[in-house]
Amino acid sequence: QVQLVESGGGAVQTGGSLRLSCAASGYTFRPAAMAWFRQAPGTEREFVSTISLSGATIMYADSVKGRFTISRDNDKNTVDLQMDNLKPEDTAVYYCARGRWASASDLWTAYDDWGQGTQVTVSS
Repeated sequence: QVQLVESGGGAVQTGGSLRLSCAASGYTFRPAAMAWFRQAPGTEREFVSTISLSGATIMYADSVKGRFTISRDNDKNTVDLQMDNLKPEDTAVYYCARGRWASASDLWTAYDDWGQGTQVTVSS
């Protein structure tokens, strides 16, 4: 069974930075596209960023473009999300997800393994 474990969440003030990391493990691990989604209380889970298996394709939600940077290390089976210039509206639980395929997608239905999530709180 594949396990995705997120780390790096926390509480920061507006304008601060955090770096989220997701480590994938499990004997059935299949390299694929990886993504970050987030969910704030009372809202639906929303797409944040995705990176294809090769790293050639990267996508960001408009709300985080220019502030967040996704990267991956296929040798270590990790994917990171560098979050800069954080805003209160970035407050949410952030989830790492592994895709069904190598290609990147901003649709949650394209991902079949999810981590437990890590809380990010940005205060004004």
